[in-house]
Parts: sequence; C-alpha cells; structure tokens
Amino acid sequence: MLVRRIARPLLAAPFIYGGISTLRKPQDRVPGATPVVEKLAETADKQLPVQVPRDVEQWVKADAAIKVAAGSLFALNKFPRVTALVLSASIVPTTLAGHRFWEHDDPTEQFGQISNFLKNTGILGGLLLAAVDTEGRPSVGYRARRAAKRAADVTEKNYEKASKRAIKAQKKASRKTGKKTGKGALKVLS
Repeated sequence: MLVRRIARPLLAAPFIYGGISTLRKPQDRVPGATPVVEKLAETADKQLPVQVPRDVEQWVKADAAIKVAAGSLFALNKFPRVTALVLSASIVPTTLAGHRFWEHDDPTEQFGQISNFLKNTGILGGLLLAAVDTEGRPSVGYRARRAAKRAADVTEKNYEKASKRAIKAQKKASRKTGKKTGKGALKVLS
C-alpha cells in the first residue's frame, strides 16, 4: 500500500538522522544517558550472573548503531514488524535519558522537554502500530489456528475412511473363510 511506503521512511527518518548524529559525536549524549545507564547496570547486576558494562559512551554508540540499522531496514520495508519493535525498544531509554522534564525548574526548559517527551511517545505509538501491522494478511495466530483446524478435519476424514476400509476388509475376509461376522465384531471397529 502506498501509505506504508510513505509512512515507514518518515517514521524511520528521526532514528536514522539521530543515530548518525550520535555516532559522529557521542559525547553530547553521555551526560543525559549516564543516569539511565547507571540505573540499568545496577538493576542488571542484581539480576544477572554477569556484570554489565558501565561505559556510558559505549552504550550510547550501541544505541545509535541500532537506531541507524533498524531505521534503515524499516524505511526500506525489510522486516518491518521486527524493526518497529527494535526501534520501540530503543526509543524508551532515549526518551527517559534525554527528556527528563521533571528535573527542570525553568518553565521554558520544562515545556521544551515535555514537548519532546510527548513527541517521542507519539513516535512510540506509531511504531507499536507498525509492529502489529500485518498489511492486510491474516496474523500468524489466525493462520496457525486455521491450519490446525484443517489438519484436524483431514485427520478425522482419514480416520473415517480407514474405519470403513477396515470394516470392508473384515467382511471380505470373513466371506472368504466362510465364517459369518457377528454384530459384536462390527461394533468394535466402528
């Protein structure tokens, strides 16, 4: 659909531009990312058996590279649902690190931070919609349920055919040997 061909690159553009900008000058993002990285590292150290790196600049560069790669793939319509999820996951820490409006006392600065925070949450909403967009095709769950129902129907039909053949074969075998088949024997097979 034409709308998707236009919307995906538009939605990916801030990630690609911001990621390239951050890769060129990661030091600008380190002060804002420091509290978030420290909090994540502290939480991860308590819950994981390995120690998480605490180099904030390394985390900033990794996040920027993910944004450029996922944003480019999303804009090119390659793995759009997966890349939308990856971009969704990357925008949350970025928003929490870069737009901490609750820490500002100046009303002008606070308004700018709230505005950017809400812009990012709006982009997050668009990415979540893109992540569940099946482009008009049935979802994987629907297709799996449909395939299971078809398999059950085919199995049931094959079982009925096999039962009829077994009864027919038993009748034929009993005629050949000259024995009469009793009603009890037929009930067991059906």
